[in-house]
Amino acid sequence: MAAFGSVFLPKMALATFDNNQWSKAELVPADSIQLHPGAHVLHYSSTCFEGLKAFRHADGSVHVFRMDQNVKRFAQSSELLALPTVDQEQLSQMIVDAVAEYTDEVPAPPGSLYIRPTHIGTEAAIGKAAAPSLSSMMYVLLSPVGDYFTGGVKALRLLLDETGMRCAPHMGMIKSGGNYASALGPTMKAKAELQADQILFCPNGDVQETGAANFLLIDGNEIITKALDSSFLHGVTRSSVLTLAADLGMTVSERDITVTELLERAAKPGVEAALSGTAAVLTSVGTFIHNGEDIKVGSGEPGPVVEKLRKALNDIQWGNAPDTHNWLTKIA
Repeated sequence: MAAFGSVFLPKMALATFDNNQWSKAELVPADSIQLHPGAHVLHYSSTCFEGLKAFRHADGSVHVFRMDQNVKRFAQSSELLALPTVDQEQLSQMIVDAVAEYTDEVPAPPGSLYIRPTHIGTEAAIGKAAAPSLSSMMYVLLSPVGDYFTGGVKALRLLLDETGMRCAPHMGMIKSGGNYASALGPTMKAKAELQADQILFCPNGDVQETGAANFLLIDGNEIITKALDSSFLHGVTRSSVLTLAADLGMTVSERDITVTELLERAAKPGVEAALSGTAAVLTSVGTFIHNGEDIKVGSGEPGPVVEKLRKALNDIQWGNAPDTHNWLTKIA
């Protein structure tokens, strides 16, 4: 089976910004863009993106999950990168039109259609290291994906890193490629040397996030995660899981948590930890690696509360439970 996110549908929605205005969006071949080698994005990383999914329900209908939140965050990322202002209505329509073109290609659960809106600075100007691109391109790529857990669900190993950071603190809430690039080297080193799946970045002992996911700790009836600030990504899956946890009667605590507290709680029976993100939804963490030592989280195995929360979210996405929060946009 092809690797997650490596298969693309033949067309994408595309619009360009030039002379202070957006062009009319069109569906074009997905491999058709042209860029000048001096394009701003290639030299100064003026780029952001989103990841969201469309799901097929048992009656054959297709629904996009929390499109409004992803479009809003995309517009915010563009603004913080000084890219041209995104027309949120236009982008929403581009997503709807692209998915509507390929409703037959949306896999049944546990598969989905992964949707990747992207915004890049296109102005050919290598003298603009300290100035924004005045032209840009916005497109929506589609990738049918299977189950993220093809080998079965397993608990992850996380290295607790108290010295490094995922990215520059003022860039954390921007979904930009450079943030992922900056976490890649340390993560590959941790995988090779310690068999870690991810690094949980905890600068000066402040528990933040991994290279590509938010972090949640579950202790009894309480779910704990760092309060939103500009240093880390405001995950849509994180938000959805916290809402569902509250629906299930759990106490939601959004606050700072230190490595010391994390390790104290991890030793308690029944404690669980998880990573949340669009691709994997919610994945259990079974081991922390700290100062060269493996520390088991609770039982060290995937936990029942994480499983319950993931199922609650999947049930809404897949149409098996009522969409009481109006998170789904019906396409067809």
